[in-house]
Amino acid sequence: MNSGTFDNLQRLLPEFYKALGETLVMVGVSATFAVVAGGALGILLFASARGQVFARPGLNGVLNWLVSYMRAFPFVILMIVLMPLTRAIVGTSFGPLAASVSLSIAASFYFARLVEQNLNEVPKGVIEAAQAMGATPATIILKVLINEARAGLILSVTILIIAILGESAAAGLIVGDLGIRYGHQRYMKDVMAAVVSLLSVIVILVQSTGNRLSKHLDKR
Repeated sequence: MNSGTFDNLQRLLPEFYKALGETLVMVGVSATFAVVAGGALGILLFASARGQVFARPGLNGVLNWLVSYMRAFPFVILMIVLMPLTRAIVGTSFGPLAASVSLSIAASFYFARLVEQNLNEVPKGVIEAAQAMGATPATIILKVLINEARAGLILSVTILIIAILGESAAAGLIVGDLGIRYGHQRYMKDVMAAVVSLLSVIVILVQSTGNRLSKHLDKR
């Protein structure tokens, strides 16, 4: 039983701060990798589709299948499957950096689909105008497509960060682990309330920042 409303939270405060720091590191590493790797994959998915600037229907079919398959793969099972790779990369299968490996891979395929959808929303006339001016496929992708889709891409990064945070909490990683071990299993309501409040505040801050930046970059 709790001896006071916030007794448990005060006692666990050092562990709470440590978990928060490790969570931010894990989300930062995973989101950065996903934006770079998933962004490149999403661009290739779009550009290799039939009728696009780098049309390769065969390659596009394989990539589409791979992205769909990996997005449907349960994250907890993916963590277990990737343990040998995780140990080879970071030397351990536990901790925030170890969790970042599986989170980065899962998030990359998730973000790739978001990027593809953003690029599909760019008016085809813009691409055709760039082609008529003699722009190369690389120029069209880097200077036309990404520029036109930048507002949507910012929102996609926002969604990505929130999804990574939610996935880590659902899998019982770092801050989520505190909520499960102490808040749920040991009936420490103050700890559970603090964990839920903290995650909610982070999500609200990320979403509001993303919305403002996207609105600022939106040329419409």
